[in-house]
Amino acid sequence: MKYPAPLQQAILITRYKRFLADVSLSDGSQITLHCPNTGSMKNCLYPGRRVWFSTSDNPKRKYASTWELAEDDSGNLIGINTGRANQLAEEAIASGAITQLSGYDLIRREVKYGNENSRIDILLSGKDLPDCYIEVKSCTLLEGDTGFFPDAVSTRGQKHLRELMEMKALSHRAVLLFVVQHQGINKVAPADHIDAKYGQLLRQAMAAGVEVLAYGCTMNSESLQLTNDLPFTA
Repeated sequence: MKYPAPLQQAILITRYKRFLADVSLSDGSQITLHCPNTGSMKNCLYPGRRVWFSTSDNPKRKYASTWELAEDDSGNLIGINTGRANQLAEEAIASGAITQLSGYDLIRREVKYGNENSRIDILLSGKDLPDCYIEVKSCTLLEGDTGFFPDAVSTRGQKHLRELMEMKALSHRAVLLFVVQHQGINKVAPADHIDAKYGQLLRQAMAAGVEVLAYGCTMNSESLQLTNDLPFTA
């Protein structure tokens, strides 16, 4: 995934009201960015460190610039725009980069499914293959060398696990795909210390046949790309 134009750099001052972040530009001026992340952003907020943002030419937007990347105290880049995760996953599947999800002819997004009024992030279909329901999650919480999900209690995430188990029970393929947007993460695990119910449901889903995949990203001011398979430990 290439950005329409190279990202611009700034210094983070603070994130507030969940969807806003103030940053300082190289000339000393300050602007407010839209923060496209509904999570807690635990261990992703480093005031005084570099951030990168994109800018839209849409005149109807109240905040023209969107926060895309952050930098932690070790210099690792973090993709904080959770909306990029589905795009990265779709591009990687289409290119064959995720070998476990190859062989399908049709990729659809946001298809209604399940008994809890959900929309699946990605639905794959192919001749002589069971439909493959894929829930995509962006993982950015680094503790040690491990990425944990979720970074806050997630009743929505719990619902998605139940829906995946339902699809598996109906003889479909069900996959939970972690898009790891943090250069410091080398493996992924459920955040039992944050949402014990999610961890319990995730293990239940795996026992029921739901597949769990984790892929890391390369990232810079010009592009993001899903690249390397990472181990998941439950």
